[in-house]
Amino acid sequence: MEFAEVVRRRRMVRTYDADRPVPPEVVDKIVKHGLRAPSAGFSQGWGFLVLTEPADRDRYWSVTTGGEAEPVWRGDCHPTAPPAAPERTKGWLTRMRNAPVLVVCLANKSAYLDRYAQPDKGWTDRSEKHWPVPYWDIDTGFAALLMHLSAVDEGLGSCFFGIPAETVADFQAAFGVPAQFHPIGTLSVGYPAPDKRSPSLKRGHRPVDEVVHHGRWAGLG
Repeated sequence: MEFAEVVRRRRMVRTYDADRPVPPEVVDKIVKHGLRAPSAGFSQGWGFLVLTEPADRDRYWSVTTGGEAEPVWRGDCHPTAPPAAPERTKGWLTRMRNAPVLVVCLANKSAYLDRYAQPDKGWTDRSEKHWPVPYWDIDTGFAALLMHLSAVDEGLGSCFFGIPAETVADFQAAFGVPAQFHPIGTLSVGYPAPDKRSPSLKRGHRPVDEVVHHGRWAGLG
């Protein structure tokens, strides 16, 4: 598939064919593509927990939703989204649970602080004040996007969604995740089934000239 076509087809898929597993070699390919993402100082301060066994996926859903069929953070695949009308969101989690692959994307801030305290980087301490933004989260997000696009290229569907903050400790304990690895989100991956469009899409894309500025910010005198 041409790259432009991959980008055109990219969307967040919430409904999966439960009867079609993703071949292991395809899962490996998708994950390895994510490892080609850039990282500041080549720190590579990330980790990825790949869940393909039904028992592991069930454990993930159990610890991140408190065992509820519909968690309080339901919405447009975002843990901080305000509660939406039940008729618009009812069942999305049930559909997401059918995804045969989950990839939890985790960022390791300490890897970056250690890397930039090394002689070739010039900083003499591990202070976070040097960092204008949390590159550990950004770089892990880059990797997640590469996996997301790779899934599309393989004819699969994928959705990136967050883990509720109050369940992170339970998630880490359930899967033996070291404390320094913090989940920034999870990718569901699988063969798409007939899906429901997100009501947010009704907003449409913002006009290009509203968000893209050349030379200087538009509207300034």
